[in-house]
Amino acid sequence: MGARLPASRVLAAELGVSRGVVTEAYQRLTEDGHVVGRGRSGTVVVAVPAAVPAPPPTPPAPTEVFADRPGTDVFDALRTAPAELDLTPGVPDLAAFPRAAWLRAERAVLHRLTPAAFGYGDPTGTPALRLAVATWLARSRGIRVDPAEVMIVAGVSQALGLLAQVLHDDGIHTVAVEDPGSLGVRQHLRNWGLDTPPVAVDAHGLRIDDLAATGAPAVLLTPAHQFPTGVVLDGERRRALIRWAQRGGLVVEDDYDAEHRYDRPPVPALRAMLPERVCYTGSVSKLLAPALRIGWVLVPPRYHAALVAAKRMADLGNAALPQLVLAELMDSGALERHLRLLRRRHVRRRDAMIRAIGRHLPGAVVHGAAAGLHLLVTLDPGLSDVDLAAAALRRGVKVQPLSWHGQRPQPPGLVLGYAANAPGDIERGVAILGATLRGLR
Repeated sequence: MGARLPASRVLAAELGVSRGVVTEAYQRLTEDGHVVGRGRSGTVVVAVPAAVPAPPPTPPAPTEVFADRPGTDVFDALRTAPAELDLTPGVPDLAAFPRAAWLRAERAVLHRLTPAAFGYGDPTGTPALRLAVATWLARSRGIRVDPAEVMIVAGVSQALGLLAQVLHDDGIHTVAVEDPGSLGVRQHLRNWGLDTPPVAVDAHGLRIDDLAATGAPAVLLTPAHQFPTGVVLDGERRRALIRWAQRGGLVVEDDYDAEHRYDRPPVPALRAMLPERVCYTGSVSKLLAPALRIGWVLVPPRYHAALVAAKRMADLGNAALPQLVLAELMDSGALERHLRLLRRRHVRRRDAMIRAIGRHLPGAVVHGAAAGLHLLVTLDPGLSDVDLAAAALRRGVKVQPLSWHGQRPQPPGLVLGYAANAPGDIERGVAILGATLRGLR
């Protein structure tokens, strides 16, 4: 205690942020009683938290992450495993989070917020964010929806959990999924007692003939940017899927990475074409940060009341203040400006990864470069991608093996995220992968 903090102008220059960000941080520390302003003597530390944080859990050894078939804790284990470079998919550029814009929006929201707004609210979300999301979806995804139909949820993960409960209660116990397709999504559905028969994915997207052969009454897919292959469901397959849905099938559309498209505008959402047969979900996890835990879900009218009841029983609704701040960002245009910045940055990082793969992984085939935050790289047959991922982790680089995401045998491959790393780090990481691969041959 007694230490003097740097002047706000000095600290702002050192950190490369605006002075307003530092002033806001100092103000919060003052309000919490940790510092006090003493005029010309500056800002002085007067208190520190009494509690000593518990030591972090011991991270798993690299060999433990890939030792067995992946369980429900595998992503937590990989995330906490020590490594110098993280090239796993699904990690956005967290350093690009628009802190100054968020603080400005938060101050604007708090300035006009009434006391009643701090009470319990609508479990479907604040009216301001539901309106902002409806406007955002109309402009960016071609979806026309009444704000009353929008439900705010804690990310796509919660949306899938709520949908699984509602569908199970409606007698739907099977939801077909893409193969290869997200291991995490499959785990969520199975956690709620749903079967997940695999449906093959090829260069044109989900095979609708394979879907029909499963006899499943519902299917979950990522048509705008399939995970992990990166393909877009093409026009012929979309028409075939619509015909399948019109015969009684239900589509759950995970609009994964839809905003992050680089060669052309994003394709329209399936929900825009057949709202009465499509449940739609999206989030800001890849656009802003997963830690916000903000997403949305739209369902056909027959499921809306049941979904509201499930959300109410789950948590009474998301925290209101972050919703209002996000609505302010959407309404002001700040979120759209942030997306434009991210697209330029992602293109540079994607191109750096493709060049590095060409130099250090000769013979590897790159998939899904036109959109998203990751690439799929397929390798020569006969290789174990799990062994390669384990060996890379021992050398300090995290990746995900393609075989994690397939229910049936897949060609060996790696799913590589590029959004969270500078081009130089991407180059080093892929070089280590190349050296690791040569050591296994």
